[in-house]
Amino acid sequence: MTAPVLVPGLSQLTNRYDVVLCDIWGVIHNGREAFPAACEALTRFNETTGPVVLISNAARPSVIVYPQLDSLGVPRSAWAGFVSSGDATRPLIAARAPGPAWFIGPEQGAALTQGLDLELAGPEDAAFIVCTGPYDDEVETPEDYRDRLEPCAKRGLTMICANPDKVVQRGDKLIYCGGALADLYATLGGSVEMAGKPYAPIYDLALAEAQKLLGRTLDRSRVLCIGDGVATDLRGARDQKLDCLFIAKGIHGDAAIGADGRLDAGLVAALLAREGGEARLAMADLVW
Repeated sequence: MTAPVLVPGLSQLTNRYDVVLCDIWGVIHNGREAFPAACEALTRFNETTGPVVLISNAARPSVIVYPQLDSLGVPRSAWAGFVSSGDATRPLIAARAPGPAWFIGPEQGAALTQGLDLELAGPEDAAFIVCTGPYDDEVETPEDYRDRLEPCAKRGLTMICANPDKVVQRGDKLIYCGGALADLYATLGGSVEMAGKPYAPIYDLALAEAQKLLGRTLDRSRVLCIGDGVATDLRGARDQKLDCLFIAKGIHGDAAIGADGRLDAGLVAALLAREGGEARLAMADLVW
């Protein structure tokens, strides 16, 4: 595996790429506030070079997430399009409607199933499971669900997981996401279906949106994916044969930062080798 090239800023890549597909959580905000330098970088690319399409594992339809980005201080100028795991997952749920389904997740995740004529039930009566994450991600862990998931796995219920992320950073702490519950369910012998990153359906939607915004045939060799998640962003880009810019300080914190406070190429390579990921390019934080 070739070590990624360290780049000082997105401005160095404008001659190489026409489109950016950018992760959100960990790259442009931390769940509490936006990262101004990252937002500026995306704004400048979006306004001077080509469209930025946000590609998020948010388990809700993308239009539902717009107000959240506004409240965090992410300017609308930083992006031209937005595709979420919720967008990509709704067809999987619609194909199994009316269910009934056991819905696992906070109340805000209910927007995922609106308009799908889906019946809801408890785990004992459900025909399948829809999971957006823990009911209370501030305190719960996947182990809190083991006793309820085991009988579902034995009954052969499929779990549709609308957020493949295992953890995300909220402020200064990591919280569990739907992907962590999906992992547990798989270890129990349960079947899991996902459409968000790193899986193909969300990239199909994002690339179609990018081509529409670009106004001409999309050259996949000139598409740059940006993300901090090895298992989602980097793997998804690799599987789609798209170049990827790894944001090393996202979910991995200072693991690739040297004693001088700067991104260290050797530490980046070691981190990716340890996590089983690969990327063409790397940057500590997204900057212009």
